[in-house]
Amino acid sequence: MSLHDAHDPAPRIRPRRLRQSAAMRRLIGETDLRPRHLVLPLFVREGLAEPKSITSMPGVAQHSLDSLRRISVEAAEAGLGGVMLFGVPAERDAHGSGATDPDGILNVATRAIVAEVGEALVVQTDLCLDEFTDHGHCGVLDGQGRVDNDATLERYTAMALAQAEAGSHVLGLSGMMDGQTAAVRSALDAAGYSGVALLAYSAKYASAFYGPFRDAVQSQLDGDRRTYQLDPANGREGVREVLLDLDEGADIVMVKPALAYLDVLRQVADLSTVPVWAYMVSGEYSMIAAAAQNGWLDGERAQLEALLSIRRAGADAVLSYAALALAQKGLLA
Repeated sequence: MSLHDAHDPAPRIRPRRLRQSAAMRRLIGETDLRPRHLVLPLFVREGLAEPKSITSMPGVAQHSLDSLRRISVEAAEAGLGGVMLFGVPAERDAHGSGATDPDGILNVATRAIVAEVGEALVVQTDLCLDEFTDHGHCGVLDGQGRVDNDATLERYTAMALAQAEAGSHVLGLSGMMDGQTAAVRSALDAAGYSGVALLAYSAKYASAFYGPFRDAVQSQLDGDRRTYQLDPANGREGVREVLLDLDEGADIVMVKPALAYLDVLRQVADLSTVPVWAYMVSGEYSMIAAAAQNGWLDGERAQLEALLSIRRAGADAVLSYAALALAQKGLLA
């Protein structure tokens, strides 16, 4: 049976009119994705003389200081919004001493990149102990092997001061300790670093999608982080964490991972009074990259589509391992 009256030869409402040409599609596009919307995560490993590929993250490498400088220059030239630095130390201990050592790999790398591209990129640093501890947890352990929240805050504030002294523009608070935003903000302000911004990883979930990242930082974790990262079943809890970080003075709030939590991202974007970012994490990147390697899909189109979905859900910026490659190929509008 026809949906149209016999006297009505054709439908009057034709949405396809607005899809007829590339120019028309560009004109009416609702969501854009430009280099400035993307932050490139980078791994710098102590002792490397040249980049070392990460098997579980096709196209991504651990960097030496020299290659880190080069890729940061490329990121600036491509117009990316920033870089997020993760350090991989040669030695670890129970308290993550390398995180606060001025000569530790992350702080040395920060100074190098700020000197290289600090006027052209927002240089950001991961503020968490997991890369630096010999147990792989994001905090200090108590006598029963549990993460001690308040003892960890003391380490975070020391780490914040070391990163601020190294020149970091934005500190990425990714540890999911209660009160971390307030503690770090207070310590920075008291030490004269009130201009350093805080990116709170507010809604960070205990996700299976972090697997390749743990390869990248050579994580020593035995067990899981479910006592401090969020349960994937809980959307409201993610929103609650965001509200707490806003109250504690976060300059930016984060939802992580991105693709599996677009519903949480949308809720956060609707209520936040500060910029909202999302992290398309290692597993989300790698499952697309690996499928592309096998010829199962167009990797570039799939990465773009995934990033557009994150922007459409409300992210003002996205951390993405694909950021530089997409920008250099001119694929970002």
